[in-house]
Amino acid sequence: MNESATFLDLVKEALQNNSFIKLVLGKYRGGQATLEKITVRPVVLDGRETLSFVYRYQTKDVTRNFETGRGISLLQQLLGSEFKSAHLFSLTLDAQLDFSKKGKTLLSRSKPTCDVLPIREHDRTKERLIDPSRPFLTALGVTNERGQVLPSMSNKWKQINVFLERFQDALATSRIDGAGPVRIVDFGAGKGYLTFAVYDYLTTSRGREANVTGVEARDELVHFCNATANASGMTGLGFAAGTLASYTPGSIQVLIALHACDTATDQAMALGIRGGAEIIMCAPCCHKELRQQMVSPGVLSPVLRHGIHMGQEAEMVTDSLRALWLEASGYAAQVFEFVSLEHTSKNKMILGVKKPRLESREPILARIKALKEFYGIKTQALETYL
Repeated sequence: MNESATFLDLVKEALQNNSFIKLVLGKYRGGQATLEKITVRPVVLDGRETLSFVYRYQTKDVTRNFETGRGISLLQQLLGSEFKSAHLFSLTLDAQLDFSKKGKTLLSRSKPTCDVLPIREHDRTKERLIDPSRPFLTALGVTNERGQVLPSMSNKWKQINVFLERFQDALATSRIDGAGPVRIVDFGAGKGYLTFAVYDYLTTSRGREANVTGVEARDELVHFCNATANASGMTGLGFAAGTLASYTPGSIQVLIALHACDTATDQAMALGIRGGAEIIMCAPCCHKELRQQMVSPGVLSPVLRHGIHMGQEAEMVTDSLRALWLEASGYAAQVFEFVSLEHTSKNKMILGVKKPRLESREPILARIKALKEFYGIKTQALETYL
């Protein structure tokens, strides 16, 4: 067994016997210029054992919580790749794993330096990124005049806050985190819940200058949102009538497109990529395009002969190809669960954050080609748009 695997076994053992105190990942060698280290601690959220990853940047901390198994998998990915040092603190021992420039590993153990377990309960009132007393929330019908969330809008309030958490994490890992104005375009803005929220978060919580445009096809919503923004004194927020096909934005740093149907998601992503957006956030739905093209590979025919399974497979393949094209275009791509949006059960988000430097496209293009050939896919909209 190599020393990295031994170190991970020590981490798992400490978690299993309740002696785990913390783990620190250091000597960062990844692409985020201001990231210094990650500290991992066990916490209990909603009665579940969880690993809390605190990303320490030069000017802020960003916390991400993972189910224990997923957290262990993330540690395995980070060890030796982005972080060249890991230090485990437990009640029974300290263990340090170091990676040399030539890739060699050195695992050392010593007597424990800590003898008290941290408090693991974390079930407290969640810190919100937006103040519910903000007047625009009342104008949008989310809260009453006392700043209390209306019972009928509790799900929408949760969606707003989860979206802002995702946006905050993406911003922290992007090249536009820091000073200076932020230019955002939100396609399919609807009534503007998230458009207003992201503007308020940037200007009120972060003190950043922001130029945010919500693009919406329905004129009555455009007029309503502009009137609400003006009444709220949000001078950098505006709404324009249009669609992905008709509206041509200027420069884009952040592109948002939630609930864009079928290939409209591909159109939005292509617009963001061609426009050089630093962050692309899409919540796709209605995956129709590839379902009609896909053939069932022989080994999967017992599974995919069921229509519901083929539909689910088409959805996964579609979003996997989208993520690969983001990576081929210079982005770090993630596909993850997102809270359900109003009027739809779709709860997936595709996030792309531009990397600080270009990497070779050839291995990614090869994976795209192999995936298309495996399922007999001839065309895919994002590839066509690009």
